[in-house]
Amino acid sequence: MEKLTSSITPLLISPAKILRGNSIISQCGQDIAHLGKRPLVVGGDRVLPVVFPQLQSVFQRYKLAAESVSYTPDCSESSLAILQGAIAAHNADFIIGVGGGKALDTAKLLAHRSQLPIVTIPTSGATCAAWSALSNVYSNEGAFQYDVPLDRCPDLLILDYDLIQTAPQRTLIAGIGDAIAKWYEASVSSGNSPATLTIAAVQQARVLRDILLQKSAQALQNPGGEDWREVVDASVLLAGVIGGLGGANCRTVAAHAVHNGLTHIPEAHGILHGEKVAYGILVQLRLEEMVQGNQLAITARQQLLKFYHDIGLPKTLEDLGLDGISLAALRHSAEIACQPQSDIHRLPFAVTPEQLMAAMVSTTVITENSRKVSASKTLPAILE
Repeated sequence: MEKLTSSITPLLISPAKILRGNSIISQCGQDIAHLGKRPLVVGGDRVLPVVFPQLQSVFQRYKLAAESVSYTPDCSESSLAILQGAIAAHNADFIIGVGGGKALDTAKLLAHRSQLPIVTIPTSGATCAAWSALSNVYSNEGAFQYDVPLDRCPDLLILDYDLIQTAPQRTLIAGIGDAIAKWYEASVSSGNSPATLTIAAVQQARVLRDILLQKSAQALQNPGGEDWREVVDASVLLAGVIGGLGGANCRTVAAHAVHNGLTHIPEAHGILHGEKVAYGILVQLRLEEMVQGNQLAITARQQLLKFYHDIGLPKTLEDLGLDGISLAALRHSAEIACQPQSDIHRLPFAVTPEQLMAAMVSTTVITENSRKVSASKTLPAILE
């Protein structure tokens, strides 16, 4: 008899365990040791010298034989190949990823491919990478290549507020930009889905947006305070909850597509992920205005422009430091963002590179002009 098969989509909602608090790293020894005896600590050149000594007391107390290795130059296939060799050389039985989004993406993907347990320790509030079952792969030069769905969320996430507080404030501002995109993208990509978890995820994205709009300015004025911790939780944890609950129905749309395109411009490599995504939200809303004549998008963009001004998120290419790039570079970025496999096509209308370029250079256009710009306008017309 022919065996019946069915497609099973697992729910990868959250890490198996989350520990958070001030100076929490030193209190997590038993949970770390539960995963193995020979950890390989993966991070960046600047982070490892800071965090590895903090972990040493845990390693010594629980008699763990640990080694550290840098993931640089990027979360790329060549870096991953070198790290695979480090796993073999150390005979590692689990991975500890420390750092920002790219370091954690590297550690998660390394653990996934090696079928090893993974601990994530974010060192800033810049992304939800410590939570998610997804890794983005880049070239050695920092250009986005593709993402890799993982078979599970991390086994242990350690969120140490004292460690997060040592990061530059710019990283948390970028994390706010990355996290607030959840609402503007999930509300589009979910469509009219009747699925219970999708509806829950979109509503959580709305809550996330409101928390960030209400608390971010005060949080940034009082690092380490109650509002600051709530904003860190929102950017690192709640943003991950939304992706876990919503899955494929709450994926990235134009904001992250714009980010991916910008990574192919060498001058953009010093810009943080969340900064490019925040700018990408404004571009997405401009597209909705230009192509659909969406009045809600006009209102949302005007609200975000004020919010960005208040907390220091970039509103324009000039704010990103890209006002001097050539038209050819801008076009290349737009063409990358509009490739057939791009998430920009989750928008409920078609987008051409010309339309995207027009949106990219008009993110702060005043409301009156917004209503006059139609989908037929080309880049030269916008630039007049």
